Amino acid sequence: MPLIDREPDDFSSDVGTRALSVTAVENDFVARVYEKLASSYDLIFGPTLHPGRLVALDRMGIKAGDRILEVGVGTGINASLYPKNCTVTGIDLSTSMLDKAREKVAKEGLRHVRLFEMDAANMAFPDDSYDIVYAPYLISVVPDPVKVVTEMRRVCRPGGRIIVLNHFRSANPLLSWCERAISPLTVHIGFKSDLDLPGFLAQANLKPVSIEKVNVPKIWSLVTCIK
Repeated sequence: MPLIDREPDDFSSDVGTRALSVTAVENDFVARVYEKLASSYDLIFGPTLHPGRLVALDRMGIKAGDRILEVGVGTGINASLYPKNCTVTGIDLSTSMLDKAREKVAKEGLRHVRLFEMDAANMAFPDDSYDIVYAPYLISVVPDPVKVVTEMRRVCRPGGRIIVLNHFRSANPLLSWCERAISPLTVHIGFKSDLDLPGFLAQANLKPVSIEKVNVPKIWSLVTCIK
């Protein structure tokens, strides 16, 4: 199992209460951003972020019959990666992104995948519904990351996996300053560049079994937790 990357301020006294980002967004803003990105998302973010998606799928350890929830399914870029002996539910807030996902699912005949328009912070699923709950490249754009992960934990069964793939603020002071400075701009292309990992983990009450850097450059983190 990969070692957990420790941030230098993991244990600072304010980690459980400090602001996770300098940038605040609302659902309407997020929806508008992704409505605009829907037609170009795969081209812009497809190949660049794909290695992280493959590592995430590997870390899931999917077994036959597993129930998987992908939170922020977007254009369905992951849909064909899942084995057909499991069931996959994908949710997203963006109608345009979901339209692209539905086209992919229909074209590729992915009968084990179903899609719903839904707010990740207020899911319409019963408790303990899924074996694996996965949020790829989502947490840094939603208005309330902690609320989203609370919902992810609620719908995950005891012993199931909660997996977050995301960019978090660097531990390097200079890079961290830069990420804070540009965060109000990066939200317009779909993410906050300065989301604080130690604060996020503490406030979401997540206890990772692994944190590993993925993609090139390795500025994205794959966080794997067991409920």
